[in-house]
Amino acid sequence: MFDGHPIRLGKKPHRRAALLGFAMAACLVSAGSAQAQTEILNVSYDPTRELYREINAAFIEEWKAKTGETVTVRAAHGGSGAQARTVIDGIPADVVTLGIPSDIDAIAKLSQKIPADWRTKLPNEGLPYTSTVVFLVRKGNPKAVKDWNDLAKPDVKVITPNPKTSAGGRWNFLAAWGYAYEKEGKDKEKANAFVGSLYKNVPVLDTGARGSTVTFAQRGLGDVLPTWENEAFLVLEEFGKDKFDIVVPPTSIYAEPPVALVDANVDKRGTRKQAEAYLQFLYGDRAQAIFAKHHYRPIKREAAKPEDLAQLPEIKLFKIEDLQGSWDNIQKANFDNGGLFDQLSKAGR
Repeated sequence: MFDGHPIRLGKKPHRRAALLGFAMAACLVSAGSAQAQTEILNVSYDPTRELYREINAAFIEEWKAKTGETVTVRAAHGGSGAQARTVIDGIPADVVTLGIPSDIDAIAKLSQKIPADWRTKLPNEGLPYTSTVVFLVRKGNPKAVKDWNDLAKPDVKVITPNPKTSAGGRWNFLAAWGYAYEKEGKDKEKANAFVGSLYKNVPVLDTGARGSTVTFAQRGLGDVLPTWENEAFLVLEEFGKDKFDIVVPPTSIYAEPPVALVDANVDKRGTRKQAEAYLQFLYGDRAQAIFAKHHYRPIKREAAKPEDLAQLPEIKLFKIEDLQGSWDNIQKANFDNGGLFDQLSKAGR
């Protein structure tokens, strides 16, 4: 099950069963020889399984060529918030590549395994790539979903992960809020009410983005799946363009999936050199091209193939920090106990 072969979203029953197993629990995927002299662990968020399988293989090859050392890279995947908790609770991650800055902030604050100024340690504030949220709909778009306001219509069922455990869920929540905030003349109460209306249309909250993909694409629930851009493309590739369409809203959110070194762990495990090299590798041309190949938005566009960049449409993107302030404020106001999500959940019961 963990032999490093691609996880597919295809029609074959054994493939679907494998994906469902991955969606229900975080997995460990080996890349490299079991006899490696050094092993590093990348704790990552849910939809990056296919991406980091290729990234890890490329890093292993380059590191071997440069140093002569064989290194094994393992990757653990799950909802980003849940993954951050595993690092806080003791999983020996060397690096984290999570779905939202607040999850790395939580590790720094609650465990001190990562310094509070982790954003200053790597280029572009720890962001080797970015992403956004698009809509995956059933073929022909029968509910005529075009923009965020359509997700709040009474007859539209929305599949989205739980923002308490999933970075994708939080980006979806914040994207909807930001859309309404700008549309309603920066009126917070109206933005809150819009998000509440949208979440009344959500029949199930999976723990991670991949789980929501399974619910929508395989179980057939819902009319629209707001999701990471790469995840939408993955469904088209695996199921076929004859079953789903991607709808790109006119406005969406600038999604920031950051990476960081887990300083306390690498010093304890003696893996600092390899782990630092791994993170630096993510900013190099080879990794940047792989990001674009998998439908993420590389920060070095010149390193990507033109045909890969052509699949990433121009969208008007907003930064949630410009609307709500620091990530500490964003997390507290929306997703901590008693925050906006809890308030809307209680009101919607």
